[in-house]
Parts: sequence; C-alpha cells; structure tokens
Amino acid sequence: MKKFILSTFIFALIGAMQFPLMGQEMTRLLTLEDAQRISDAAEARAKQDNWNVVIAVLDAGGHLIALRRMDGTQIGSVDVGIQKASTALKFKRSTKVFQDGVQAGNVHIMSLEGVAAVEGGLPIKSGDHVIGSIGVSGVTSAQDGIIAAAGLAAFE
Repeated sequence: MKKFILSTFIFALIGAMQFPLMGQEMTRLLTLEDAQRISDAAEARAKQDNWNVVIAVLDAGGHLIALRRMDGTQIGSVDVGIQKASTALKFKRSTKVFQDGVQAGNVHIMSLEGVAAVEGGLPIKSGDHVIGSIGVSGVTSAQDGIIAAAGLAAFE
C-alpha cells in the first residue's frame, strides 16, 4: 500500500510539473550558430558593394552574441550598430520606422530613451516572438538596411 501511495504521489508530482507547459508555445532561442550565419550573410552582402560595416547581433535579452567590424570601418559604428540592434529589439520593429517618423516631422521620437532613429536595425523573430536583433552601421542608413535585411534573410 505504501508503494502504491508513493507511486501515485510521484506521478501526480510529475504531472503537476508539466502542467504549466501545456498549451504554451515553445519559443526558439537565438544561438551563436544563428548569429554567425546572420553575420556571414550580412558581411557577404556588404562585400558585394565594397561596403565596410559593423554587424551586431543581440539575443532576446539584449546581450551581444556576435559583433563583426569589417576592416576599414570607423570605430564609431560599433556603438551605432549595437544601438540600432537594441532599438529594434526593445521596440520590436525596424529602426527605419523611427527614421521615417522623424523625417515626417515627429521629432518627439528623438526624445525616446534608447531609440536609434536610423535605418539598419531589424528584429529577429521566431513566429510572433522577437528572439533577437541585428544592427548594421558603417555606410548610409539605406545601405545599412539592405545589409541587415540580407543577414535576417539567412535566418528566416
């Protein structure tokens, strides 16, 4: 009888531990391998036009997974690339949205803390979840956007 009660208790405990997971969607995590694939694709796109850039990839927590500074890229682009990636992650949208808003006269956007209102930052999504971001800096903002999009395409 004791074994039966103990067995029942263990099965109930295991069932209770799994209950919170039932019905919840599993979210993919951005891995180092993903970040390297994204960075490789972005760098390859930049090289097509001899553009020197910084490529930053962040995870869902805003932590840097990969940073690549191509030869000849100005040092200031390191911070800008990370800021673009951070903006895309925190606000779950392309930094071009903010750039377009400022250009349309919504200058209050510039007062939002942590916003890089320049094209070149994109969120990385798995389903409906933002699991990271990419930020590119070094050439014009439109060119940075092209490179970031190429990196993102390697993930999707």
